[in-house]
Amino acid sequence: MAGLLGLFSVTAFAQKGELSTAQSEYDTYEGLRQQPALALPKLNKAKESIDKAAANAKTATLPQTYALKAAIYGSFAERDTVEATSMPNFTIAEEALKKAKEADTKGEFKKLIDNSYLILAQYQIKKGVKAFQTQQYDVAYKAFDFYRSVLPEDTTAILYTGLAALNAKNYPAAISNYTKLATTKYSKAEGVYGDLSSIYLTNKDTVGALKAISDGLVKYPQNAELRKREIEISLQTGKQKEIVDKITAAIANDPKNKELYYYAGLVYSQSADVTGQKISTAKDVAGKNALQTQKTQDLDKAKEMYKKALEIDASYYEANLNMGYVLISPAIDTYNAANKLPANKQKEYDAAMAKANVQFDLAKPYLLKAVELNPKSVDALNNLMTYYKGKKDDANAAKTKAQIDALNKAGVK
Repeated sequence: MAGLLGLFSVTAFAQKGELSTAQSEYDTYEGLRQQPALALPKLNKAKESIDKAAANAKTATLPQTYALKAAIYGSFAERDTVEATSMPNFTIAEEALKKAKEADTKGEFKKLIDNSYLILAQYQIKKGVKAFQTQQYDVAYKAFDFYRSVLPEDTTAILYTGLAALNAKNYPAAISNYTKLATTKYSKAEGVYGDLSSIYLTNKDTVGALKAISDGLVKYPQNAELRKREIEISLQTGKQKEIVDKITAAIANDPKNKELYYYAGLVYSQSADVTGQKISTAKDVAGKNALQTQKTQDLDKAKEMYKKALEIDASYYEANLNMGYVLISPAIDTYNAANKLPANKQKEYDAAMAKANVQFDLAKPYLLKAVELNPKSVDALNNLMTYYKGKKDDANAAKTKAQIDALNKAGVK
């Protein structure tokens, strides 16, 4: 009996020795990761020992065995760039990790388990990037989502997962991840709300799109892009009255806020643009006239709002730019209508062109001011070039076009 007990003790000790060797060799490997020539022999030795420990009934179900097996096989997978050979190791590691979490009831090997998950996450992010670059967006999404599940608060993990989901047309997953990203300390969080609204719109959910923008404005009330997007979506969904009422109420509370008057003007000028598009497709004269009246009214209201913004700040670039636009818009309509008159309508043509000239000149001070305030604005220069063309000032039109071409060539937007 004494001899049998002694034999049993030696055998059990030998298997625990393999576990100890696996741990020691793996720890050494971790310290030499960036030196492959020295690190890989240690990882190979760790694998030999953990395989022996995993094959023995006495040590096979120990939490340390599972955790080490996950770390070692995960490390082999993470270093291997060929999926056919790396994925089997990843699968073994993932299965071992699940068992490690179940077996480690006291949390003795939590650090090793967490580190093993990070290794698998690194494997998946590499796989995801490669899949994304080859437009395998479903594969990329699954890979990034694993990465995100390991690091649920990591902004890169959330962003990559959401972006892959969006490209895979998995809109619910994209919305979920972008919504989460907006609540983090992501450096570009303001822009996430605009992206989120675009995803909702792509998914034909205008209610969700408008809510995303509204949530963004609660957090970032001074964000001009979000405010513009709110106006655009509101107009697209027929909510002009609601957005006007909202801005009007804000003006009542803050009557010296130039941005609020600008946004009110933007609502009306964009509404005029929408009406202008309807005019071009209207078939009956009465319908066109009604739409033209609506467009004129919207432009007049826009002018009133931009004027109030400029009374507060005469150097407000956006207000000058848009004031110039709403003033030049009727001039363009008059000019184009005159050029459509038949040759035997010379008198009407002359009268229309005289009217257009007056209208063009009303816009000129604002057009010039916008360019002065932002000489690299292609929008401002385009408006000014339109003025010169309308006035038949070919020299200045050509000069302005050259400025625009130079900016476009330089990649300025």
